[in-house]
Amino acid sequence: MSNYCIGIDIGGTTVKCGLFKATGELVDKWEVPTRKEGAGKNILPDVAEAMLKKLEEHGLKKTDILGCGLGVPGPVEPNGYVSVCVNLGWRDIYPAREMSALLGGQIPCKVGNDANVAALGEMWMGGGKGHNSIVAVTLGTGVGGGIIIDGKIVAGAHGLGGEIGHMHIREEETEFCNCGGRGCLEQVASATGIAREALRNLKASDEPSKMRDFGDAITAKDVCDCAKAGDKLAINTMETCCRYLGWDLALISYVVDPEAFVIGGGVSKAGSYLINLIKVYFEQYTQLSMNKPQIVLATLGNDAGIYGCARMVLE
Repeated sequence: MSNYCIGIDIGGTTVKCGLFKATGELVDKWEVPTRKEGAGKNILPDVAEAMLKKLEEHGLKKTDILGCGLGVPGPVEPNGYVSVCVNLGWRDIYPAREMSALLGGQIPCKVGNDANVAALGEMWMGGGKGHNSIVAVTLGTGVGGGIIIDGKIVAGAHGLGGEIGHMHIREEETEFCNCGGRGCLEQVASATGIAREALRNLKASDEPSKMRDFGDAITAKDVCDCAKAGDKLAINTMETCCRYLGWDLALISYVVDPEAFVIGGGVSKAGSYLINLIKVYFEQYTQLSMNKPQIVLATLGNDAGIYGCARMVLE
């Protein structure tokens, strides 16, 4: 009887892999270097080879595996087609189809966007456990998101569901986002955005601030630490960033109405300070309903992707 599944989270530097029992227990995890040369032609063969070796190590046959889930850094259409993964060099590819072929057609494969599958992982075994409908928000170098409704990923008709970092939220923004737009949430609520907002505030004010000690190399962590220590300018910076984030989540809640927002990524290490500040503004912008979603921290860290990929198979 097939009692195992495999989750594969393909990143630009490494591919994270996990062997799971169908109950959700992580049996083993390993990594494979992401070889991007030749338009990423080696990535899936390398992963397939490593996977088969790992099954052998555990005394498992292909027939013991329910399936393999793949998370990829790009939009995935409902039929599994991926037009481009810039960080991998991929274009016009069906990753799940190719992976299944590399495994001799004996292990079914599914594919999803990496942020979406990470959200699925957090719902299954992480900060969203116990809920069936969540929106996961990743505050890292950028702002990513994943929408899970009734236990299923909402990717949209073109794979763009959950791209909350590029929702237009700041009308007065003059600089361009990496997406080509202006005023994206990512420009103010990501780690990069928080640091940039701090530098703007420092430049616009002569007020004493511990943040000045860091110069242009200031990070979001520095800003959070200064704010926690009572630095007025740092507090102002974090309040601005969390106001836009709370506003964005409020807009999402009126469309999706999740049970919980699960906040992860490097910025989330600010913990309850960050969550409580987001809640202040979220409450202000959601006056319509008394039954508000919870706002909680993610708990799976970098393993969220492999958990989500495994859960995708079990659907």
